[in-house]
Amino acid sequence: MASEHQKIANQVKARLSLRTPQKDSLQILCDILEQLELTKDPDLKSWLNIIRSSYPTVKKFERDFPSLCFALATGVGKTRLMGAMVAWLYLTGRSRHFFILAPNLTIYEKLKSDFLMGSPKYVFQGIPELVQTPPVIITGDDYEDGRGVRLDYAVAETMTGDLFGGEEAAHINIFNISKINAKENKKGAKKSKDPKMRRLQEYIGDSYFNYLAELPDLVVIMDEAHRYYASAGAKALNDLNPVLGIELTATPKTVGARPREFNNIIYHYPLAKALNDGYVKMPAVATRKDFVASEYTPDRLEQIKLEDGIHHHEYVKTELASFANNTGSKSVKPFMLVVAQDTVHAEQLKKQIEDDAFFEGSYKGKVITVHSNQTGEESEETTQRLLEVEHDKHTEIVIHVNKLKEGWDVTNLYTIVPLRASASEILTEQTIGRGLRLPYGKRTGVEAVDRLTIIAHDRFQEIIDQANNQESIIKKTLYIGSDDDENGIPEKAPQQIYSPSVADIALGNRPTLTHGNEVKEAPGAWNPSPNTKTPAESESAEVSATKKKVADLTLAIVSEEAKRLNSSQQLKDPSVKATIQKKVQDASKELYIATSSTTEDTDTPDGVVTAKIQPSLLKDNEIEQIVGDIADTLSELTIDIPQIVILPERDVNYGFENFDLTGLDRIALKPGSKALLLRNLENDESDTISWETGSASEERLENYLVRNLMDHDEIDYDEHAGLLYKLSGQMVEHLQSYLNEQDIEGLLKTAGKTMSDFIWSQMRQHMRTTPTGYYGKLTKGFDILRPATFTFASSEQPRHFDSALAPGEKSKVRQMVFTGFKRCCYPFQKFDSVDGELRLAQALEHDTEVLKWMKPSTGQFRIEYQNGQNYEPDFVVETKKEFLLLEPKKASEVESPDVVAKARAAARWCSYANAHAKESGGKQWRYALIPHDAITVSMTAEGLADKYEFQA
Repeated sequence: MASEHQKIANQVKARLSLRTPQKDSLQILCDILEQLELTKDPDLKSWLNIIRSSYPTVKKFERDFPSLCFALATGVGKTRLMGAMVAWLYLTGRSRHFFILAPNLTIYEKLKSDFLMGSPKYVFQGIPELVQTPPVIITGDDYEDGRGVRLDYAVAETMTGDLFGGEEAAHINIFNISKINAKENKKGAKKSKDPKMRRLQEYIGDSYFNYLAELPDLVVIMDEAHRYYASAGAKALNDLNPVLGIELTATPKTVGARPREFNNIIYHYPLAKALNDGYVKMPAVATRKDFVASEYTPDRLEQIKLEDGIHHHEYVKTELASFANNTGSKSVKPFMLVVAQDTVHAEQLKKQIEDDAFFEGSYKGKVITVHSNQTGEESEETTQRLLEVEHDKHTEIVIHVNKLKEGWDVTNLYTIVPLRASASEILTEQTIGRGLRLPYGKRTGVEAVDRLTIIAHDRFQEIIDQANNQESIIKKTLYIGSDDDENGIPEKAPQQIYSPSVADIALGNRPTLTHGNEVKEAPGAWNPSPNTKTPAESESAEVSATKKKVADLTLAIVSEEAKRLNSSQQLKDPSVKATIQKKVQDASKELYIATSSTTEDTDTPDGVVTAKIQPSLLKDNEIEQIVGDIADTLSELTIDIPQIVILPERDVNYGFENFDLTGLDRIALKPGSKALLLRNLENDESDTISWETGSASEERLENYLVRNLMDHDEIDYDEHAGLLYKLSGQMVEHLQSYLNEQDIEGLLKTAGKTMSDFIWSQMRQHMRTTPTGYYGKLTKGFDILRPATFTFASSEQPRHFDSALAPGEKSKVRQMVFTGFKRCCYPFQKFDSVDGELRLAQALEHDTEVLKWMKPSTGQFRIEYQNGQNYEPDFVVETKKEFLLLEPKKASEVESPDVVAKARAAARWCSYANAHAKESGGKQWRYALIPHDAITVSMTAEGLADKYEFQA
C-alpha cells in the first residue's frame, strides 16, 4: 500500500503534468527520502550505503552535505522539476526553506519570474496548497529588508506586507551565485572584506548568510550545477550547511581543461533520449548534393553557407506560417543564428548580409550582432539580447560570437550556420541545445515545425560519421536546392496561398497569394454568390464598412450557434435566423458605440468633453438581410462534419502472455569482495560496480525483483503476481546454479534493478492490451469551414486539376497546387500523390452524384486510433444520398497494421455519426479504404465505396 508521502508525490506528478523524466526524478527523490531523514549532521557514509544499494551510479558526494545530481537534457523541463521537488518537500513537511541558486543574471531573472504567482509559467500552478498559501519569495535584490527573517520570527505582519500564512508558507530564496560572494562596497561607506551577504544585519543580530546556514531544514537547489564547482562557489555552498542539495544540469561534468563526470549522478536523461522520446526538436544537418568543399575558397564557402542558410530560413518561415493558419495555433517567427569567429568577423558578416546585393537587400535592418566582451566571457547583457529575439518581430538573423551558454533557451531558432567551425564544435550541446525547445511544447508531426537545421557543407561527412554513434543527436540529413527530394529544401522560398472556403468567398472574402514580400489576390474568378448583395452605387463607404463588420459578427455568432444545431440545414429555419439576428443586433449596438466614426465631441458648460453617439447606420431589415444571406450561403456550401469524440468505456488494461525467460545463460554476475562484474545484456560490454550492505532484507529472494517490476504502470500486482513470481523465480534459479545463497542476496540488493529490467524487456514482448469498448460523444453538430493555407514551389502557378502532368512531374506533385474545381469546398487543393489523391479528386469532380467534397484541414476530425494518436481521412464527400470518408492508399500499404488501425477507428466514427444522423434525420456515413491502382477518372464515389467499404 502506497505511503501518504508517495500519494503526495503521485498528486504532484498529476497536477503539474510532469513528463516521464521529471516523474522519474521526483520518484527517485521520494524513494531516497522515505529511507533517510534530513538532518543538519547526517552520516554521509550511511547515506551512501543506502543510496548506492539502489543507485550505484552515485559513487560519492561532491560536497560536505548530501547532494544528488539529476542530469536532464536541455529542453526537458528542469525548472518545472525544480518546482515539483520543492512542492513535494514542502507538502510532506520535510522542508519549508529553500535556497535556489542561478549561475547568471539571465537564469536568475527567469527563475524569479517562474516562481512568482501569476506569471505565465508559474511552477506551482495546479498545486492548491501553494496557491492558497503562496511561498514567500526572497531574492538577492531584496533580502536586506528582512522580509523572510521577520516572517520566520513572527514579527508584526504589517512590517512584512504579508497578511496571512507567513509562519506556515514555504520560503524560497532565489540568488545569483555572484550575490553570495559579492562585496558591493558602496561609495563613501566603510570598506569591508566580507561579502555583503555575510555582514551583520541589525534586524537579526547576525548576517543573512548565517541565518540561512542555521536553519534546520534548508534545501539548496543548484540550477546548472556544473557552474558551482569552482572553489569560491563550492566553499560558499558548504558553509550554508544545508540538509540536502539537489543539482540540476544538462552537462554533468566539471568545467575547465580537464573536465570529469560528477560522482553523484543519481539520474541521467541524456539529449539522445529526449530526442527519441520527442521532447525537443530533432536536429538535422544540411548540405548540397555532390558538394565538394575543397573546390571553394574559404570566403566563397562562407558565402554559400550563408545563402543556403537563408534558403532554409525562408522555407521554414513559410511552413510555420502555414501550420499556424491551418491549425489556429499561435504564430511563430523563426530566426537564423550565425556563429562567427570574433567580433571583427561578426561585423563583416552583418555588413555583407545587409548589403543591397545580398538577396536584394531583403535583410537590411533585420540583423543584430551579439558580441562578447574583450575577455571572451559572455556578458549578461549579451544573453538578455538573445532572449529578446524570441519576441522581436523584426530580427531575423542573429550573429553571435563564442559558444552559447546556459540561460539562452528560445523556441524559435530553426537554422544555425556555424562558420569556420569543426564538426565537434557543431555537435556540442552548447551550440545545438540552445535551440531545441519546441515552440508548441510538443512535437506537431509536421517535420519542418519540429526540426532544427545546421548548415554544415564543409563538415558534413564528419558529422554524418559521428551521427552513426547511437548517442548522436543528429538523425536527419537535408539537401539544399533539391526540390524533388523528400529531404530537399528549395533555394527559393515557396509561395503561399491563403484559401477561404467557397462559402467564405461567396460572402466577400478573397484568396490571397504571397510570394516573398508581395501579397496579392490569388488568380481565379471569384464571383460573389447570388445571395450576396453588391453595394449600391449610392451606398457610402461608411455604410459598406459597417455591413462588413456586421457580416463578420454574424459569422462569429453562427460559429457559436453551430454547437447547438444538428446540421447546417437548420440555418435556413426562420426561428434559428431570428435567434442569430437578435444576437447580432445586441452585439452590434456595442460595436457602433465602440467603432462609429460618426461621433462628434461637444463641450458642456462645465468644460467636460462628451461623445455624442449617432444613431445606428443600419436598419433592422438590413441586418436581417445580411443574416439571411450568410445563413443560406453557409447551409448550401458547407459539408457538415459532426464533432464526435470517441472515448474508451474503461481504462485500457495491460495483460501478459504466459512465457519463460530466455537468454539467462548471458547473465554472468559474479560478486567478489563487495564488487560485481556486470556484462551488458545487449552489447556484451563489461562493467564493475561496488556495493555495501545495509538495505533492508526481503523474506523471499524473488521479492527483490518483483518490487522493481512493480514500478511499471502496466503491471497490476493482483492480476500478474503469478507471472511475476514465476519469472523472478527463474532468474533466482539461474543465479543458484552458480552462486551461494548469501552472494545471491547481495547481488539482488545491488543489481536487482538490472535483472528486473532484463525480465521487463521480455515481458514487453509478450504484452497485450485488453480490448475496451468505446462510446461516441457528440460535442457539436457541425463546424464552419475555416480557411486553409497551402504552400507550393516558387516557380509554379496554380494548375487546373484536369491538366496533364509532363513526364517526370509526378514526383513533384507535392510542390504543386490545383484549382478549377466546381464541387470542392475550397478553390485550391494540394495532393500527396497523382495516382491516388489527384486521380480521386478528378473522379469526384466528374461524378454528377457528388454535391461537395474536400480534404479536411487539421483538427476537423478527432478520430483516435491508437495510443491517443489522431487520424484525419484524406477526403470527405457529400453525395446526393450519403456522406463518404475516402482514403486512397498505396496498394502495398492497405493491409499494414497502422493503416488498418486507422480504418477501424474511422469506421467506428461513422457508426456514431450515423446514430447522430438517424436522430437528426441526416444522411448516413461510410468509410472506404481504396488501393491507388483501383482509381480511375471514370469511377464514381458510390462505386468505390461499395467495393472498398471498410467494416469495423
